[in-house]
Amino acid sequence: MYHAIVAARIRELFRRLGQEDYTPILDSLAPRCEHSFFGQHALGGTRWTPAAIKRWYERLPRVLPGLSFEIKRLVVTGWPWATTVVVEWRDFGRAGDGTAFTNQGVHVISLRWGRTTAIRIYCDTALLTQVLERNAACGVAEAVAAPIVDEP
Repeated sequence: MYHAIVAARIRELFRRLGQEDYTPILDSLAPRCEHSFFGQHALGGTRWTPAAIKRWYERLPRVLPGLSFEIKRLVVTGWPWATTVVVEWRDFGRAGDGTAFTNQGVHVISLRWGRTTAIRIYCDTALLTQVLERNAACGVAEAVAAPIVDEP
């Protein structure tokens, strides 16, 4: 039952993220949480504080507006004090020049007593970098800005 509840909650978080509503994600964070998006691009890097993670989620819809997600597979394992969630997804969006794109990736999420202690995001970073560069060429300068990072 616990795993089903966690899976439903994660599905809802992805649905809300597709509506550019990151508040439930921020509300789920432990006081110290690792948020890592791998690759060298404006969304890359690692953040450790809720303030830096919030800035990252505020940046996401500015550099990739209209992004939506389809969950392909979701696996929950472990107990309430040490839960791991793996979410395989596809995203859909449009670059600033109107070109449709889709990417695929995986989130690995660690939970402890219902609080998120780590989010690690893996996707096709070459494709993502191309989309961000297209968006920058269409006037979204932040799409090629330095990553938002902070120290643990």
